[in-house]
Amino acid sequence: MANEVLTSADNGVLTITLNRPKAKNAANRALAEGFVAAVDELEGNDDLRVGILTGAGGSFCSGMDLKAFVTGETPHIPGRGFAGLTEYRASKPIIAAVEGYALAGGFEMAISCDLIVAAEDSKFGIPEVKRGLAAAAGGLAKLPKQISYRIAMELALTGDFISAQRAYDLGLINQVVPSGTALEAATAMAAKIAANGPLAVAASMQVVYSAQDWTSDIMFDKQNEIVQPVFVSEDAIEGATAFAEKRAPNWKGK
Repeated sequence: MANEVLTSADNGVLTITLNRPKAKNAANRALAEGFVAAVDELEGNDDLRVGILTGAGGSFCSGMDLKAFVTGETPHIPGRGFAGLTEYRASKPIIAAVEGYALAGGFEMAISCDLIVAAEDSKFGIPEVKRGLAAAAGGLAKLPKQISYRIAMELALTGDFISAQRAYDLGLINQVVPSGTALEAATAMAAKIAANGPLAVAASMQVVYSAQDWTSDIMFDKQNEIVQPVFVSEDAIEGATAFAEKRAPNWKGK
């Protein structure tokens, strides 16, 4: 993996760090390829339960590397999207730990994660229109599903930034924490998730995500297709047994 992306694993959590701090972690091709390799590591290792995406140097990601863009280089990976994330749905949860700027493609990376923890002085936005571009890596399509239509339209058309507190008030992020502690807070959240049954976490994720597109007449049938295997799994028996025995469960993922 290139130095543009670093990984470290601890207690079932894989921390993925975008590592171009001098460029505020702007995404180039090498960063995108490094991120894909990191997510493949997360997906392929049964000992890893949760991913955290963060940025080095006090910033999350400022978007696409425009210097690379004008030379014809693109950080889009076929089937994966911008920086290898925005068109991909991981089977394990990924938490964005945001310090500094999450702008343009960086914003789109953050909202493509399952949860977002942000420092109180961080900034969010899709300023592509200010550069004659459009937020085509998910900002235009995903944002109206995560916040109100009119606020999504305002952000898309003005290109203005919003604060972490404003993003929290809009329901876009999960936690606002003191500056410099986003990774620490995301790690604490990841630990709670990693302690839960992996089959149950995966099924719950899938239902919450997919249910946005289900109509009321099919939603329970669709849900049952996903969750029923969880109820007859060895982990379900282990979870109930551990509760009765007042001990921590020993998950097998089956």
